[in-house]
Amino acid sequence: MREIVILGSTGSIGVQALEIVAAHPDKFRVIAMSAGRKNPTLLMEQAKKFNVPIVGSMAPAPKVDGVTVIEGDASSIEIAAIPCDIVLNGITGSIGLGPTLSALSVGNKVALANKESLVAGGDLVMKYGSDKLIPVDSEHSAIFQALLAGKASDVKKLILTASGGPFRDRQDLSEVSVADALNHPTWSMGEVVTINSATLLNKGLEIIEAHYLFDLPYEAIEAVIHPQSVVHSFVEFIDGSTIAQASPPNMKGPIAYALSYPERISKACAPIDWSKASKWEFMPIDIKKYPAIELAKRCGQAGGGLPAVYNAANEVAVSAFLAEKIKFSAIIQTVARVVDALSSNAPTTIRDIADVSAIEQSARIKADEFIKGISA
Repeated sequence: MREIVILGSTGSIGVQALEIVAAHPDKFRVIAMSAGRKNPTLLMEQAKKFNVPIVGSMAPAPKVDGVTVIEGDASSIEIAAIPCDIVLNGITGSIGLGPTLSALSVGNKVALANKESLVAGGDLVMKYGSDKLIPVDSEHSAIFQALLAGKASDVKKLILTASGGPFRDRQDLSEVSVADALNHPTWSMGEVVTINSATLLNKGLEIIEAHYLFDLPYEAIEAVIHPQSVVHSFVEFIDGSTIAQASPPNMKGPIAYALSYPERISKACAPIDWSKASKWEFMPIDIKKYPAIELAKRCGQAGGGLPAVYNAANEVAVSAFLAEKIKFSAIIQTVARVVDALSSNAPTTIRDIADVSAIEQSARIKADEFIKGISA
């Protein structure tokens, strides 16, 4: 029986993780969970259903007999430090960095679905070693699995796949609505991740994440459009061989693999139906249409605080777009302007999480300034 802690239990990753637990009660037991402000009622319903003795909630939560509630902004940080076999961090945004560091600091392994932990604080996270991290993002899970086919010294390149979002066949993005951007063709995700997928900034974050997880230079990490989202990523080896991991676009496979690693769970997700004809397409990314990826590489290569600037500026810009304060095309324009404005002042070394918070605050203020200028 593997004891797990789930951070972000009411979000997409957390809900699917609990479905896996429900389907395999002989393999997993949830000993603690946490959630943000949006749905404390669902959090307590989950705690009751899965007999979870302790939960963390950023918002006031209903009382449930037998459940201890830790409330407040730091609740996930406290929950992450509870000794267990593995902590699943399904929190969205850089707010997930604190819980990741908290879990690692007490020796817990982390099934990491919070890519922003590595983007904003990769140097801090990697001090604990890559052996404590199991990737959950489908692309990094695919690479993690494909790397088992050879030695690390034989790897030439990582190729992450991107669906291309809802606009891969649309050239004019000037009048994209919020509803358009949230209408992802293959994946069902939260609002922020869905918008990031539409701008392909999500792929930029994932390239930075891959750099830290797999210790390869940015020159050896690429991305390619794959509309069907069946091949989740590739690893190219020095002999010319390329190993791919393929499965239908469903997050239960990567979540289950991370929670049960090194074992696999039977029927974690539906397999590919080989009795039906299918076509898998791959095409290069138009960097003029999607500048977020090259911008991510630039920030990653500069290192220090610039990746945190990239991520924080995007969080502000996406929030403004969802509130219909700026156009879709202004999201990456805002991120690029903030990166340009702060690139000479961003620290080259991150000492602690306070440094990350200060960097992010500067980026958020600058992004707000640009957005007010656009809106005026």
